[in-house]
Amino acid sequence: MKKLTNKVYFLFTLGMFISLTAISQERPNIIWLMAEDIGPDIECYGMEAVKTPVLNKLAENGLKFNNCFVTNPICSPSRSAMMTGVMQNKINAQHHRSNRELPLAEPYKPFTYLLRKAGYTCILGNEYVMGKGRKIDVNFKHEAIGEWDGKNKFGLFDQYDIIPKDETPFFAQIQLKVTHRGDWWDEIREKSDHPVDPDKVKLPPYMADDPVVRLDWAKYLDQMEYMDHEIGIIIQDLKEKGLYENTVIIFIGDNGRCNIRGKGYLFDPGLHIPLIVSWPEGIKTGAVRDEIVSATDITATILDLAGIEVPEYMTGSSFMDDNFSREYSYGARDLWDEVMEKSRSLTSKKYKYIKNYMPEVSWDAHQAYLEFYRPAVHAMRKLKFEGKLNADEAYFFSPTKPVEELYDLENDPHELKNLAGDDNYKDILNQFRIKLKATEKDMTASSDAFHPVYPTAVDILDWVKYKHPEAYLEMLNGKEIGFHKYTTLYKEAMEKLKN
Repeated sequence: MKKLTNKVYFLFTLGMFISLTAISQERPNIIWLMAEDIGPDIECYGMEAVKTPVLNKLAENGLKFNNCFVTNPICSPSRSAMMTGVMQNKINAQHHRSNRELPLAEPYKPFTYLLRKAGYTCILGNEYVMGKGRKIDVNFKHEAIGEWDGKNKFGLFDQYDIIPKDETPFFAQIQLKVTHRGDWWDEIREKSDHPVDPDKVKLPPYMADDPVVRLDWAKYLDQMEYMDHEIGIIIQDLKEKGLYENTVIIFIGDNGRCNIRGKGYLFDPGLHIPLIVSWPEGIKTGAVRDEIVSATDITATILDLAGIEVPEYMTGSSFMDDNFSREYSYGARDLWDEVMEKSRSLTSKKYKYIKNYMPEVSWDAHQAYLEFYRPAVHAMRKLKFEGKLNADEAYFFSPTKPVEELYDLENDPHELKNLAGDDNYKDILNQFRIKLKATEKDMTASSDAFHPVYPTAVDILDWVKYKHPEAYLEMLNGKEIGFHKYTTLYKEAMEKLKN
């Protein structure tokens, strides 16, 4: 366990109080809590109007990272990168829900394969959370449970839900579904003892101060509070089983919040996620770290904590290593359902650079699935038509995107002023161009195979327009009519036509 002790020493040298004598010589259990579609919009990150006491406590007793970014603002490419520790474009997994029947090329492997090889039991899900937390959603051939050899066997995990009763260390990936856009948002809010007050939320300056927008934001925070409660149940269960003290808990988002400029876009709300690491036996302080962290670094860190050498092919590095240093986080946006895109980004602590290769594809591309789940977009489209949006609010609805974007994150954290055309920033812009070109070359996959899953939301939206126009009108006025509800109705209608 020399390698584990060195990590503890590293934390100590950073000025964090570590109780060396309290560290168990056993390898730690590791739980990866992955909340869907969230930014750092929880109380300990300064979000107003929301209460997240469990996560607050984890941050107080662990590490809170202020600058963690996913490699893609959409779930399946982002998850593909995290499952392998490799930026998704390098493994040809960048297109949403594509290449599901293509095995990973050598030498790439899911990191759970390496954990299992080292003696860890890998668990998927937890019985105490919505949907049992079993979502995987990666863009290469895989199965949830079973062995892995990458050729004939493609299992990622050993078992569902159940923690081993013996002394075997375990890794558990638990998906916190409630924060994902879904038909349950209204029900969660209705059952809450203290629903978030829409009048008390603080909206970003690029969102219109409108009742529909405020209510939508409040409902998002309601899901955060429910999710925080779920984490509390998981922690209590660990304590009752005597596992809490030697369990590392890592809390993240799979991509940014599902709202304007968020999920699907390379703006900060699409890429920026929370990252909290708590280990009662190993980390005894509420330290805050400001260095740039990529989501693939989390994958590498999990292996490092387990005493496993991080493979050279990984694009992530362990942030528990004393040589950890990341100047930029690289982000990419490609296919999302029926909307083909190609945009790339580099984020440093000071600047964000975005290159839009398809500027003709607008941010508000009227993607079918999103039409069901973006009340704020519908409300603000209407306000734009009425001439009631200011320049910052209307920017998202521009008919085209600029070819290049450059933002000063220190002075413009909401990315409102594009400096790409400012002569005072020519040198900085050129530096980012050079860096992006080199990074893109390094992240090129050996294969360009492209087999996307057809987005049925396109057909469902068209069907709603013509068969349920009253519901479609409600949608245009900012009401979430229920994607799953109308998916079920659509399937029933199609089945009747067949018969």
